[in-house]
Amino acid sequence: MDSPALVADVLDRVRDTFQRILKDLAPPELLSGPKPPIAWLVWHAARVQDKEISFLAGHEQVWIAQGWHARFGMPPEPRDYGPGHTQSPAQVEAFTVSDKKLLLDYYDAVVQRTKEYLSALSSKELDRVLNEPQYQPLPTVGVRLVSVMADNLRHAGQIEYLSGFIRHQSWFPSTPR
Repeated sequence: MDSPALVADVLDRVRDTFQRILKDLAPPELLSGPKPPIAWLVWHAARVQDKEISFLAGHEQVWIAQGWHARFGMPPEPRDYGPGHTQSPAQVEAFTVSDKKLLLDYYDAVVQRTKEYLSALSSKELDRVLNEPQYQPLPTVGVRLVSVMADNLRHAGQIEYLSGFIRHQSWFPSTPR
């Protein structure tokens, strides 16, 4: 398996986790429990991937180009992707989108765009150094892809934990209340 295929496989597994968890939750459950809520975490994982892959590929974010911001009732702000340093707890709390299909469709659209980027990615491109002097050593495209995978995997784990907590007051989903 080459590196682009590995990245695509990881993101498919994250998507499968999101689909499996969300199908069993009612819309109010997507916004309940400890913060940040499940719905916000799915949105944020998609936004981070969208922002980073769009930057690497040199194209506009799916969020704006395909009008997802309007479907979410949010402004077309490319920097609004919910990292801890740009969204306050009040802003996270104000996130009220609980439409499972909308959340999953946006994530799917982002993964599709990511796969298009990955399909043309060469080994040489993975080693391309990014001009981001705020990081030392300077990151490469490969390092950035690892960061995207790590972010999305981290949030998939949070969502699994939160769904068990919301449904069963336990990490283990099969534990009865």
